[in-house]
Amino acid sequence: MIGQLFRLTGRGLADLRLHPFAQLLTLVAVAMVTLLIGVILTGLHNVNLELLKSRGRAEFQIYWKQGADVDAVSRDVETIGSLDHLSELKTFTPSDALTELAGTLGQAGDFSWLADTNPLPYTALVSFAVPPEKQEQGWAGDLLSRIKSLPGVETVTYTPLQPDLGQGWISLSQAIVWPLLGFLALVVALVVHNTIKLSLLTRMDEVEILALVGAKPWFIRWPLLTGGLVQGLLGSAAGIGLLRSLFLFTQDALNFPPLFIRLEFLPMEYALILGGAVTLVSTASSWVAVR
Repeated sequence: MIGQLFRLTGRGLADLRLHPFAQLLTLVAVAMVTLLIGVILTGLHNVNLELLKSRGRAEFQIYWKQGADVDAVSRDVETIGSLDHLSELKTFTPSDALTELAGTLGQAGDFSWLADTNPLPYTALVSFAVPPEKQEQGWAGDLLSRIKSLPGVETVTYTPLQPDLGQGWISLSQAIVWPLLGFLALVVALVVHNTIKLSLLTRMDEVEILALVGAKPWFIRWPLLTGGLVQGLLGSAAGIGLLRSLFLFTQDALNFPPLFIRLEFLPMEYALILGGAVTLVSTASSWVAVR
């Protein structure tokens, strides 16, 4: 039985030479669709990595009142430092803030004449890393209210986009990205299905003779299924190889100021899942064709 399966598999591989042009076009189509799916998944993977860096983080910039007493500012900073889930607290004296401003402006930032009459207030940059179970609606607003309520604080700036970006991206991917991937999988299925149908139609006489002499259905179908499996394997491998080459060429495309984003390739398990999924779709479409 096993020997017969090996012989039928070899026959299926040999049958790939019957229509070399059609087989080549099928492999190219499978590889291109695999490449396109891989590009989408790589983009999703890198966007998710960037979101994970900021998801659950709330950052505030705090400005104290002009001329605030140093002791009062110290008490406010101590109160902020005792808040739950604080991950970073960086304070700036008026002199520090003036130095930072001058450094940002470069040669145009000579503010030495303001040393004795510095108009800048005490400031602080505060970051909170809130765990997922604490990220209920309004948690960032509660933090904002608590900081604003401090007696010496005049202004607090906060952008609410950052914590909500992850949920917005999930909704967008569910609405657009995954249906698009499903459509591309359908394209692979149709391409392989039509190629197997072409092979089957050109061998109709052989199939009918085999059926008349009592050949089992699996005996007839196995070589054709082997063809679909091989097309899926080779096409997906070629597509992933092209994806890797494209990645090596573009991995530093966003690695420049102010982004400094270095792209990462798909993890090995994702690449294997992609290749396995394309192969599975190709084999399934072959099964539908030979039915």
